[in-house]
Amino acid sequence: MTEFVDSTVKDIDQRLSELKQEVAKLEAARSALVGGRRGPGRPRGSATRRSTARSTRRSASGNGRRRRGSRGRRGGATRANQALELVRQNPGITIPQIAKQMGIEPNYLYRVLPRLQQEGAIKRDGQGWVPSASS
Repeated sequence: MTEFVDSTVKDIDQRLSELKQEVAKLEAARSALVGGRRGPGRPRGSATRRSTARSTRRSASGNGRRRRGSRGRRGGATRANQALELVRQNPGITIPQIAKQMGIEPNYLYRVLPRLQQEGAIKRDGQGWVPSASS
């Protein structure tokens, strides 16, 4: 009977993890379609207008350097969601380990994880990070 309960709990946890990943993807897609928040103090579209004006000026100067257009932002905080999921799956994981698994530089995570900590999703445990009791 104990094996059945353990197996069922494990299956439920796995399914919940899959669903959380799906929710993150759907939120990112929705933000991309609706237009997510750009950032504090920046009205929508302001960066695009500025970068266009700059690229026009630079190309007119003939210095040979061409500026790429703005990549835009992916809404939904997908990196934060990915990092949170890795912390949930690997309690005690460190920032360099998370960065390696995500295939990104760790410096970005030094901003993301403290924000997740402020939101109450995770907490520090020595050098690593663990899910908070409420998540």
